[in-house]
Amino acid sequence: MNIPFSLPGEIIKLNVGGTRFSTSKQTLTWIHDSFFSSLLSGRISSVKDETGAIFIDRDPAAFGHILNYLRTKELNLHGVDVESLRHEAEFYGIGPLVKKLALCEDLERSSCGTVLFQGYLAPPAFPARPDRPAADHRYSISSEAELRPKPMSRGPSLNNKEQRPVSAVEPRHLKSDLDIPLDMYPDPRKVLIATGHHNWIALAYAHFICCYRIKESTGWQLVFTSPYLERTVERLALNSRVVMVNQPDNKEKMIAISYGSQIRLWSCHDEKSSEVGTFDLGVRVDSLFFIGSQLVATSHTGKVGVWHAVTQHWWTQDVQPIASFDTAGSFLLLGCTNGSIYYIDMQKFPLRMKDNDLLVTELYHDPANDSVTALSVYLTPKTTNIWPAGLSGNWIEIAYGTSSGKVRVIVQHPETGGQGPQLFQTFSVHRNPITKVMLSEKHLVSVCSEYNHVRTWGVTRFRGMISTQPGSTPLASFKVLSLEDTDAHVSYAAGNDIGPFGERDDQQVFVQKVVPETDQLYIRLSSTGQRVHVIRSVDGSVITCFCVHECEGSSRMGSPPRRYLFTGHANGAIQMWDLTTAMDQITKKNKEGKFTDADAAAGGPSERELIKLLGQCDVTASRCTTPSMSPASSQMLPLRINQLRASSSTHLTNQSSTESLPLGAEGGQEEFEGYYELKITHC
Repeated sequence: MNIPFSLPGEIIKLNVGGTRFSTSKQTLTWIHDSFFSSLLSGRISSVKDETGAIFIDRDPAAFGHILNYLRTKELNLHGVDVESLRHEAEFYGIGPLVKKLALCEDLERSSCGTVLFQGYLAPPAFPARPDRPAADHRYSISSEAELRPKPMSRGPSLNNKEQRPVSAVEPRHLKSDLDIPLDMYPDPRKVLIATGHHNWIALAYAHFICCYRIKESTGWQLVFTSPYLERTVERLALNSRVVMVNQPDNKEKMIAISYGSQIRLWSCHDEKSSEVGTFDLGVRVDSLFFIGSQLVATSHTGKVGVWHAVTQHWWTQDVQPIASFDTAGSFLLLGCTNGSIYYIDMQKFPLRMKDNDLLVTELYHDPANDSVTALSVYLTPKTTNIWPAGLSGNWIEIAYGTSSGKVRVIVQHPETGGQGPQLFQTFSVHRNPITKVMLSEKHLVSVCSEYNHVRTWGVTRFRGMISTQPGSTPLASFKVLSLEDTDAHVSYAAGNDIGPFGERDDQQVFVQKVVPETDQLYIRLSSTGQRVHVIRSVDGSVITCFCVHECEGSSRMGSPPRRYLFTGHANGAIQMWDLTTAMDQITKKNKEGKFTDADAAAGGPSERELIKLLGQCDVTASRCTTPSMSPASSQMLPLRINQLRASSSTHLTNQSSTESLPLGAEGGQEEFEGYYELKITHC
């Protein structure tokens, strides 16, 4: 029904979401080209209710604030959600109000970040593809990112007609303008994995990797970029102090990647790099890391590969199917699906060889034969450097979790020498498989696969040994919800590990990334779940990966190391955040008793924050036919997100690997009755 022409002073009756309003036509139409001017001029058709009032199916509470603004041209934001009100103002086309609310939002954010923001690394140049001449390499990632307008780049003038609302979609260049195959999966511009070692960090993009190092005088400098890689990077490892046999006085920097079953290794010294070689594990690599000067690759199928820096040789070893692992000094401990915990002595490798096989020794076997899905080794101050040689006279404590949800602590103290580790304590509070466990001096932390449910205990010690008097006391129970794409690339788990991170008890934290496409992270204490800080991207870009790393302090000042959070972003940039300052601030507040009850209760996102983070997501239930057998929490978590990209000139497709995998592995086809998966799909 069309609205007939009405006089300026005519009373207009509205029914907004069931609530009735009365106002004058002049009040509604003093802003030209708004929703109301179009409605009352007949350009927009409308429907009337039984009383003759024009029906508008919108939020009546927000409309009340908008109507008051139209009447008085003043705005009272007390108790108002600015973002929601701006969204409604955009719908009604109230331009002046939209600009004011956008400015209010911008004042809460800064492109220079908060006091914790420590730096910004622009995206590096994208290496030339080997199938293209150098002259055709028109743009790098960084140049493309600079050309694309940023959400925080609007001018301060409220009269600028070119100003866009915060919700406006950023324009992107056509893929023909770039030497980047944007139709590939995953997006080659975004950072997939970030890792660090001493004063070095390494970044993995889809088709190349790069390394930065920090110097006291010049800051972070790019020192290594790999050639273009045809296969998508899945795992990344860095060691900045590898002792080579031909250069015992110099420390080589070693960077390794994996894709599928292949592993490629580079060395970097004095800004000169060379490829060491390519190795094959035979099955897909699930974990890639360094133990001392040895590069180690493992697969859940029971394969272990080791490259030794001195001998320059690559060995592979078949063991029991692996469900978890941990490192302790020079030892690699493996938790296996048969219920056993094995160890390999990397310090004596390759001397500890028998018939060209690594010496894999069983350390302990679970009494219930449950799969060991999580491992944590705590080396007490009295632990000798040669543990567990001889398994006698040494001091070791291990916490592990099982597939049945049990958390066990086994110990070996001097008085138990010759008997191996003994079962000390068992906790049966979880009803789902354990994905993570952390034993430290004061705390025991366990995480199960039910939305990353965390249970923590306080550990009692006597003369450094864990004690039963008065025993472990429960501390907290909370969840670190972290949702993931149903179609997430295999590198997502490596780049978005929740932790816990840190060596000191009072400094251990979880990093919570609630949804895949978000610009914020929640930093939380691992012992209590208390919120330390909320990190927000300074340029509004999506955080695609993160890592917590401790950099060495200044040698001139003798300052202690400082811990940083490095976040990789969808535009290829890196942002750095000072976690040491964040922890100092919260420790000071806790000691001074300045925390309110609301502060103490705050942990992860509140219900309101969670709904806001989910945004346009819709939760639906579906059967999962390919449960992951990996111990990684991001893979065992029965929540996934199926993301549909916003409409643009580029369509991302999932080019899944066709490599055959065992049943039950990532990408397998084994049916698993009774397992359900919750999906979150973008509308």
